[in-house]
Amino acid sequence: MLNLMKKNILKTATVLGISALGLVSCGGKSEPPLVYFPDMYFPVAYDPLMKAQDAYRDHDNEIPAFVKNNGATGLSPVEGTVAQNKDGVFEEGALPKNPEQYNAGYDASKAVTVSPLDPKNAAKDLERGKVLYEKTCVACHGTAGDGQGPIVASGAYSGVPKYADRQITVGSVHYVITNGRNAMGSYAGQLKAGDRWRVAMYVMNEFKKPGAAPTAGATPATAATATTTTPTTATATPTANVTTAPKK
Repeated sequence: MLNLMKKNILKTATVLGISALGLVSCGGKSEPPLVYFPDMYFPVAYDPLMKAQDAYRDHDNEIPAFVKNNGATGLSPVEGTVAQNKDGVFEEGALPKNPEQYNAGYDASKAVTVSPLDPKNAAKDLERGKVLYEKTCVACHGTAGDGQGPIVASGAYSGVPKYADRQITVGSVHYVITNGRNAMGSYAGQLKAGDRWRVAMYVMNEFKKPGAAPTAGATPATAATATTTTPTTATATPTANVTTAPKK
């Protein structure tokens, strides 16, 4: 008799325990059960343009990066990961929309002989331009700017011009980097707006007219050059720049 009572009590306790567990585990998401690491079970999607709130506490998200951004989760991309107009030298609407606009812009870009970047940073801009050129352009244009990069030397590609033989300016080099020309595609997706000017400055300084004394620009370029619409006078660092390129 005693054994039978023990068995009944054990069965009853087991049934009640399983029932309680089922009620807790089957709760709705609006009232989640007590679990470890709730974000793993019930992730919260953040709207990048709205202020983030802690999903399980009654206060705003206190992640330092969000706090500095007024609580918003849409932060600026990490430096060097996404092309941005951080230097304020690019205007999307100035890009050519058809061949006629492209050709007109290319012709006009040859009159641009000064980068719109701040001349006070010329040395740093040239240094960064060199680094970017070596990472992005050397494969085709070569370390000497002679159009004999590894890809060309391998025989897989040909027709890359030598900078010294071309009638180019810092404006036309920038224009081609931005919009492409002939077999060369646009590198606007690989280089930020300001960095395209830095590469162009390096090309002119290193391969076209090395050792030239820096001079100030005087004539702004037109919008057709796809550079900028507001002229900004800048010193051309050791390039032969004599004209001002408007901000792009």
